Amino acid sequence: MKPVCIVTGGSSGIGKAAANLLAQNGYTVYEFSRGGADAPGVRHITADVTDPAQVNAAFAQVVEAEGRLDLLVSNAGFGISGAVEYTDLADAHAQMDVNFFGALHCIQAALPAMRAAGRGHIVLVSSVAAPIAIPFQSFYSATKAAVNSLTLALRNEVKPFGVKVCAVLPGDVKTGFTAARRKSLAGADVYGKALEHAVAVMEHDEQSGMQPERVAKAVL
Repeated sequence: MKPVCIVTGGSSGIGKAAANLLAQNGYTVYEFSRGGADAPGVRHITADVTDPAQVNAAFAQVVEAEGRLDLLVSNAGFGISGAVEYTDLADAHAQMDVNFFGALHCIQAALPAMRAAGRGHIVLVSSVAAPIAIPFQSFYSATKAAVNSLTLALRNEVKPFGVKVCAVLPGDVKTGFTAARRKSLAGADVYGKALEHAVAVMEHDEQSGMQPERVAKAVL
């Protein structure tokens, strides 16, 4: 039987590239996102990773249809930028809700089927911004650092059940992630040009970065 995979945030960027590559390499692939669509070899299910009820229902739908779950690629995420001092708390919470708790919801939904089968892989898409925290992108770095710590602890918790866990830490990748970033220049009168310059340099590096297919190969 073909192994079954769920990719979150699979409608664009790294997630889309990973979903396509996994499908090309013999996986039955389901893509979870808020606004995706079916693609050749990839089946879309609408699910917001910040909503545990939606996540649980989507995972249950896959397991009921396929009778198994072999791989979770937790990729859904977005970025904010701005000075720590002036970041709106709602934006900081939203960053954590998607990047960290979204991953947690998916992990918790995936593990029962994997434990029952005595096998499975969980791959979390993190970032080089986790070990190398980026000024004015601090909350994104913090969420990915949290993902890394969760990965390291989880892999030991679930090892006795035959489930393997790892994180992939890409550097700059050219995707729509850059344009989707929520940018705040609040406090520019205090922090001067450093704030705007740091974000501009970061976005230039992203758009000059590797293609998402390279990260997909690492996931595979």
